[in-house]
Amino acid sequence: QLVESGGGLVQAGGSLRLSCAPSRRTFSSSTMGWFRQAPGKEREFVAAISRSSSTVYTDSVKGRFTISRDNAKNTVYLQMNSLEPEDTAVYYCAARDGPWSSMVFTPEGYGYWGQGTLVTVSS
Repeated sequence: QLVESGGGLVQAGGSLRLSCAPSRRTFSSSTMGWFRQAPGKEREFVAAISRSSSTVYTDSVKGRFTISRDNAKNTVYLQMNSLEPEDTAVYYCAARDGPWSSMVFTPEGYGYWGQGTLVTVSS
């Protein structure tokens, strides 16, 4: 029910902006999150934004990535700057209808997922 876009190939130090929009229902009242999964690794939390636009980030992207939402457009964004080869992964958008809690950091806390978009950062 979520569709990501904006992935691609970029050189280290470059930027990309990912977008996530629902294909059916609105998620303006939901917590939205971004996760990523690199080859051979588990899916990991990247960032989340509450319905009131509170945000949290994993330490490795703080100061480089920014999550935001435009409820009028029913879209969530992940602006990624100063990209590093270690950021290479499939990035997934997710939506959570539960309260803002520690569950926002885990994949199990989200009930809706996109199909993912590949981000490749070359050195």
